[in-house]
Amino acid sequence: MIALILVSVILLVMGFVKGFEANDGKAVENLLRWGYVMIGIAVCAAIVVSAIVGFINNPKSIIKLLIGLVAVAAVCFVVYLISKGNPAVGLTVDQPSAQTLKLTDTILNLTYLVGGVAIASIILGEVISAIRNRK
Repeated sequence: MIALILVSVILLVMGFVKGFEANDGKAVENLLRWGYVMIGIAVCAAIVVSAIVGFINNPKSIIKLLIGLVAVAAVCFVVYLISKGNPAVGLTVDQPSAQTLKLTDTILNLTYLVGGVAIASIILGEVISAIRNRK
C-alpha cells in the first residue's frame, strides 16, 4: 500500500516539475492512467475482501456474490451494446476514436441508469415506509 502511495506522489511531483501542459499533456495522461490503475486495484480489493469475509462467515454467500457480479457484468454489457457512440457535438479539435466515443457513451448511460435507479429506490422506499408506518 505504501508503494502505491509513493508511486502516486512521484507521478504528482513529476507532473508539477515538468509542467502539466508541457509535452502535449503527457503528465496528465500518466496521472489519469495511474488513477485508472488505482481504481482497478480498489475494486479488485473490495471484491476479494468481501469474497473472503463472506466465505468465512457464510460459505453459501459466495454464490450470491457471483450471481451479483454476473448480473452487474450483464447490465454493463447490455448498456455497452445499446450505446451509440455518436461524435461529440461542437468539438473543434479532432474527434476521439469510435471506440472511445462508445465507451464514453456507455459510462454516461450507466451513470444515468444508476442515478435513475437510486432516485426510484429512494422514492419507493419512502412510499413503502409511509405505508408501513400508517398501519
